[in-house]
This record gives sequence, C-alpha cells and structure tokens, in this order.
Amino acid sequence: MIRKGVKIAPAKGKLGVLIPGMGAVATTFIAGVEAIRKGLARPIGSLTQMGTIRLGKRTDNRVPKIGDFVPLAGLNDLTFGGWDIFPDNGYEIAAKAGVLDRSLLDAVRGELETLRPMKAVFNRRYVKKLDGPNVKRGRNKWELAQQVQDDIRQFQKRTGVDRTVMIWCGSTEIFMKPAAVHSSLPLFEKGLKKNDPGIPSSMVYAYAALSMGIPFANGAPNLTIDIEALRQLARKNDVPICGKDFKTGQTLMKTILAPGFKARMLGLNGWFSTNILGNRDGEVLDDPESFKTKEESKLGVLEHILQPSVYPELYGKIHHKVRINYYPPRGDNKEGWDNIDIFGWLGYPMQIKVDFLCRDSILAAPIVLDLVLFLDLAQRAGMRGIQEWLSFYFKSPMCAPELYPEHDLFIQLMKLKNTLRHLRGEDLITHLGLEYYD
Repeated sequence: MIRKGVKIAPAKGKLGVLIPGMGAVATTFIAGVEAIRKGLARPIGSLTQMGTIRLGKRTDNRVPKIGDFVPLAGLNDLTFGGWDIFPDNGYEIAAKAGVLDRSLLDAVRGELETLRPMKAVFNRRYVKKLDGPNVKRGRNKWELAQQVQDDIRQFQKRTGVDRTVMIWCGSTEIFMKPAAVHSSLPLFEKGLKKNDPGIPSSMVYAYAALSMGIPFANGAPNLTIDIEALRQLARKNDVPICGKDFKTGQTLMKTILAPGFKARMLGLNGWFSTNILGNRDGEVLDDPESFKTKEESKLGVLEHILQPSVYPELYGKIHHKVRINYYPPRGDNKEGWDNIDIFGWLGYPMQIKVDFLCRDSILAAPIVLDLVLFLDLAQRAGMRGIQEWLSFYFKSPMCAPELYPEHDLFIQLMKLKNTLRHLRGEDLITHLGLEYYD
C-alpha cells in the first residue's frame, strides 16, 4: 500500500534563530554550529545531523540519515540573533562561560564578535539572582512586546532571513501556576496592557513571536507557553510550539533508567538526586522560588513513567528527593549524583549509584539545534500548536491539557521517528515483526 505524505514547503533561503538569553547554552550552540561549518568539529549529540531512521522492514535495509529523509534547513543557512541583560558580544559571553576551549573559540571569534545581544525584557521580580544593564524600558508589558517585535523585524530586514524560529535559552523564572490572566487570549492581552504580575518576561517574548507567526520553543521549566492563552494564539496563527525544560543531565538518566526498572517489574523505594552546578543557571536556582520551578519539572518524571496508581506494590511509596546546590568552582561542568533504592524478587533490596560528571551546555547545545530545525520543519509542514512529538528533548513535555505527558525516552523517540515517517508517507513502525515468521 502506498501512503501519501504531508506536503512540506521547501527549506529555501536563510533560517533566522532568535534566542532570548544569550548565556552559556546559547553561545555554546552558536559557536558549535560555526565550528562545524568550518569543519573543525562534529555535531555529536544531534539527532538531525547524525541520527538515522529505519524505513520499511528490517530486511529492506533502508536506513537513511534523518537529515537526508526530511527536508531540514542546512547549517549554512542558519543566522543568529538574540537578547540578553548583559551587553557583551558572543565571544565575550562564551569566554566568560568557560564551556569551550579558548582555541576553539578563537577559531570562530570573528563570527561570535558580530553577535551583539539586543536589550532584553527583564524584571527581577521573576529572576531574583540576576541583574544587568542591557534592559528594555516601557510603560507596560504590551509596549515591551511591541519592542520585541520591532527587534524581530529589524533582525529579519538586516539579515535577509526567509523564516524565523525563537527558542528560549534564558534563566529559570519563579514558580507560577496558571491564573485567570492566562485563560484566554483577550484576557492575556489586557494583562499585558495592565502590567499583570502573572505575565513574566518569557511570556512577553512568546507572545511577540507567536503574534508574528514565529515558532517558539521553551528550554526552561517556566510556565511560558504552557497556558491556554498562548496555545490559542499558536493555533490561531498556525504556529508550532513546544517545551519545556531541556532534558540534559540527571533527568536524561532518569528517563533512561526508570523505563528499564518498569520493564523488568523491579520495585523502587526511593530515588535521591543532588546536583552541583556553578554556572549562571546554578546561581539563579539558588533562589528558592526559581528552584521550585525546576523541582516541579524534575519531580514529575518518575511518577509519569512508573505509574504508581497502576503498580502500587512496586511504586506506590517512592521517596523522591531532588536537590540543586550552587557551587561556583564547578562552573558549567555539572555533577548529578543519584542514589537509587530498588527491590527485586521476594522484596530483597538492591542499590544503584550514578555519578554523572556532565557538561550542561554541551548536552543542551545539540538539543537547541534539533529543536530549531524540527520546529522549522513543522512550520513548513503546516503543523500548529503543541508538538508532542518533540517531547524527546524536554524534562516536562507539553501535551494536550486532557493528556498526561509521555516521559519514557524510548517511547518519545519512537513517537518522533514515526512522526517523521508519517510526514513522508512511510509506514509507521510498530516493531511487531510477526511478518518475518509467517
């Protein structure tokens, strides 16, 4: 049977990548793309650049690279811009972040020095541990949103980009729950004009982007686009959105290990997680209100994977603790330490210890690249609203309000690849495999 794929507009011309929050993650991503363009490094960790996808039966031997299978923008077509509360250029920011070796930074210094952050929308009410001089002024949040849109138009005109994507790489804001101002687009727009405290800086950026038909991804655990008002705006303007919170270190390990325990019906008594982190993110999360936002993002993973209501004997009484410790000497080289208390046959206890000495921005950079390219693909394929197939990249994936999020990394990957197969008219793969034994 021949299936018909989805009509996808070609990836012609330049793709503008706009980033609120030009810190360690953003500059590691941009410097990496520039280095890869020059043949100085490889895009390790990027599914769009290195991953393959199986098509048809295993015996067909059709396993193209994802980048050859779906029409993605090329790395040479990416053009960067962004906002930050500090006025340093991209090279200065990357050097201070200390993620990449100076020799690599010097090889792309010219490209990074041309990257100068625009003045940011920022209010210390929402990120209490940071402050900087490169900040916009306006009578209200509506006016600030208009200023962001002016920035976008000027960027598009200056660079000549044909399409634009926005991805939040800024800091974690204080914990917020959906409120009345978030319940509809008209109420949200009134809230912008009235400076409603329920609208943090990240929502101003998201509103500005979605109003202009620009896809938006949320890389932090902030509420941001996970509200009805902005979901309505995304659907109204036929814009894809996704989030939230890049899945990098410790939570990545949880979404790999927890499905394995559940698959083997091994019980879990407790999971204690602590992080040592010294970069700007660590400083921000030293504030209890910002930590609460991150904690909620991290804690939900095990519950959704292990389903304690379905398996009460195995997972009904889990003691799950998460801690984040700001330790400046560690810099961007985060350490995630886990103590896992499991039990097996006849209830006999066992322990697993994980010490993940990871590099936060090194793990996040390829996620940013993949999300930029996949969101642009979704836009050209006419996909709008929440892109649940991109849950693979997030700690706290967005989904329809009536659904629970899927956290199992392997189910997420199957969903992502089947979405790509669907777009190109290929058969979806279930891994049933009975046809080989008929």
